[in-house]
Amino acid sequence: MINRNLCICILLIWIAPSCHLVQPLFSKPPKTDSESPKQSPPAHITHTNQKKSVPVVSSKNTVKNAATIGKISGATANHISEKGFTPSSELFQLQNPPEWLQVKYGILLNSVAEKLTNLTLLQVMDKWWGTRYCLGGSTENCIDCSAFTQLISREVYGLALPRTAQEQFDACEIIERDELKEGDLVFFHTRGKKSAITHVGVFLLNNKFVHASTSNGVSISDLDESYWKPKFRGGGRMVTQ
Repeated sequence: MINRNLCICILLIWIAPSCHLVQPLFSKPPKTDSESPKQSPPAHITHTNQKKSVPVVSSKNTVKNAATIGKISGATANHISEKGFTPSSELFQLQNPPEWLQVKYGILLNSVAEKLTNLTLLQVMDKWWGTRYCLGGSTENCIDCSAFTQLISREVYGLALPRTAQEQFDACEIIERDELKEGDLVFFHTRGKKSAITHVGVFLLNNKFVHASTSNGVSISDLDESYWKPKFRGGGRMVTQ
């Protein structure tokens, strides 16, 4: 009996070292991918009952300060700075150029961007923005006031204007200031005989007009500015046949 038990003990001692290599009979098999616990979706994916996430605009399309605006649009930076406006990066995270123009000129015109629906006018203005003034000029190197109004009327409204400010005044139906609408002309006397029309611009909105200024080139001014208010001689509207 003792010999039998001894044999059993010796047998168990011989087998035991290899027992750890044998998988337990009732252990659960490892989980497959299909059985893995569900994980939270990535941060950029939202549930259907939540608001959709807004794509992040790359930094190259983000305007962070007036200096950056200057790189994009030339003289605009100084003009915006003069108005005391400090643009924020969120405001200028726009990828569509027409939307950028609406924001840019909305600032300069004290208007919401949605009101600036004439994108052709904005694009033509922006193309010539900051072009310096020179008497008799009509190119992108320099341009005078009546050549600029000629250009706006032709390219935006399809209207042909005479060459000089006085001739344009004579060709228009003269209207009062409170009747002015976008595209109407605004006439001024700045020198010489009091009856002479020596300067002209294109009315936009909120008392603002775009013109080729002798001091600032193509820019936007206000009819109520101390320089322009006493020199205003009336508005003009081309009568189409």
